[in-house]
Amino acid sequence: MATITKFEELEIWQMAREQAKDIFWLTQNGSFTKDFELKDQINRSAGSVMDNIAEGFDRHTAKDFSHFLAISKGSNAELRSQLYRAFDRQHIDEAILTSRLSTSETIGNKTMAFIKYLYQSQFKTKPLSAKE
Repeated sequence: MATITKFEELEIWQMAREQAKDIFWLTQNGSFTKDFELKDQINRSAGSVMDNIAEGFDRHTAKDFSHFLAISKGSNAELRSQLYRAFDRQHIDEAILTSRLSTSETIGNKTMAFIKYLYQSQFKTKPLSAKE
């Protein structure tokens, strides 16, 4: 397996970035544009998913990284809840809801698998790399 040297190389970050872009464009159309509170919340949650992966990657230990991945996973769950609110307010239809929930669940599952890997890793408290 190749060594990953920057967060942009992580599949979960790439997926989270695509999700954030998708959510942004989704909120730029229709009745979503007038629901400022939900529009802002859902975009912040989507951004938080990718941002916490990035922040955690640049921490010094796998334990710290795992902590930020857990925060990212929580933001991803928050995003799913907000998608239901968008559906309930008729900003999105059922097909869009189902598609976006599926993407979010995939990201959540992959993030959890990565957290488990880091916990089982021999590098729990050792530096991930010499980035200083």
